[in-house]
Amino acid sequence: AHERTVHTDVLFGVVKAAQRRRRELNKVPLKVIVMSATMDVDLFSEYFNKSPVLYLEGRQHPIQIYYTKQPQSDYLQAALVSVFQIHQEAPPSHDILVFMTGQEEIEALARTCRDIAKHLPDGCGSMVVIPLYASLPPAQQLRVFQPAAKGCRKVILSTNIAETSVTISGIKYVIDTGMVKAKRFNPDSGLEVLAVQRVSKAQAWQRAGRAGREDSGFCYRLYTEQEFDSLIPMTVPEIQRCNLAGVMLQLMALGIPDVMNFDFMSKPSSEAIRSAVEHLELLGAVEKKKEQVLLTALGKKMASFPLEPRYAKTILLSPDYACSEEILSIVSLLSVDSVLYNPPARRDEVLAARKKFTSSEGDHVTLLNIYRAFKKVSGNKEWCRENFVNSRNMSLVKEVQAQLREIFLKLNLKLESCGSDTGRVRRCFAHGMFLNAAELQLDGSYLALNTHQPVAIHPSSVLFQSKPAYVVFNELLHTSRCYMRDLCLVDADWLLDAAPEYFGRKLHIAKS
Repeated sequence: AHERTVHTDVLFGVVKAAQRRRRELNKVPLKVIVMSATMDVDLFSEYFNKSPVLYLEGRQHPIQIYYTKQPQSDYLQAALVSVFQIHQEAPPSHDILVFMTGQEEIEALARTCRDIAKHLPDGCGSMVVIPLYASLPPAQQLRVFQPAAKGCRKVILSTNIAETSVTISGIKYVIDTGMVKAKRFNPDSGLEVLAVQRVSKAQAWQRAGRAGREDSGFCYRLYTEQEFDSLIPMTVPEIQRCNLAGVMLQLMALGIPDVMNFDFMSKPSSEAIRSAVEHLELLGAVEKKKEQVLLTALGKKMASFPLEPRYAKTILLSPDYACSEEILSIVSLLSVDSVLYNPPARRDEVLAARKKFTSSEGDHVTLLNIYRAFKKVSGNKEWCRENFVNSRNMSLVKEVQAQLREIFLKLNLKLESCGSDTGRVRRCFAHGMFLNAAELQLDGSYLALNTHQPVAIHPSSVLFQSKPAYVVFNELLHTSRCYMRDLCLVDADWLLDAAPEYFGRKLHIAKS
């Protein structure tokens, strides 16, 4: 339980309710054992009726912690300096693990490290720099486990994937930037934003622990001891920083009474719960009757899919537009980690390979074109390499699609393809994803229609160079600006048709 997700927190609540019910019925008690390397023990014990706690000593070697004397305004530059300081002073067999926030940062630092390593003075050993992040092809991820050549140091630049998910032998030094990329939900705007933020103390200790798996180690924290002291003790659970619409929908479908007061271990704010109900109401999944929130017939069908409500609704609408095959494919593509691999050092090759798939209708149709081509060559690994496609994630897409298709057919829905008429796909997304719509302004910027928040098209989008009047987007990424990612070109008329009351007061076209 050291990685608390929305699903684990819901499970804790359901298990606790089951324990209580069995006590009430005088049945044999339900025994539950919760294990974790990093849990907040007191919180778990208190939640499960002051349950007893057992401690098992792990084999952790001593780790020496170093802090910076001054706060670092540029943690990437600080990481770069630290890597080469260690490289010049430490034995070459001692590998380095650097914690960073995402692919772009990692690839940029990897490029700089490789360039500097070429011009090091004689007597300074060689180094191999290896990135590690979720969208990397499997073969490249496995490189982190291969030992470096004799006399060569391995420098691994990783996201928080290396905190708990993998253990890499040979790591003697950890460099912790103290930053992580995480999703946050704003109940007032109803939008989830992916943003870079400070780690918690628990995460910082978890990162440091990576240096002491096999022997004593060292951790260089690129922040001051005072900054460490001011970090929050534990990572904010996902249940308190996500859109709860999907959670509320599933709890209601399970027949949980009074979902508004469900016994979560870490209770979300009343604003987040209210926002989730409003979200579901706008999608037609629930209705309010005499202070009660009830599932509609549409809501019951939406709850059949293990998806965000907006995706479930889009799938259920797809027979109306005769494009269910395409919608099932695209939703599956959006439900897994990135299926595309974009090495910055080979940018021109990537652009040339993708050109044949690029659609002026947006990223959804472009992804569909790539998936169709992938299926045509039966997932050939050489084709994936040539086209910078992550073969493992694409195989996962096929599994997700098979699962969604099975649910779709069980609901007796009509499965058909729109062929080349992808306008039907876009119309369907406009009706299912209307809460994530944005409108082009006179000055060339965009406003999210739900919140009137200024947003921009992310440079990775195929629509980056164009200025469509209306789009729906999959998510927001907050860096220097708030960027929309995974965009689909839509018409204002479709949005008005999807939610006339909602858009009547938001769209410029409605006022003209």
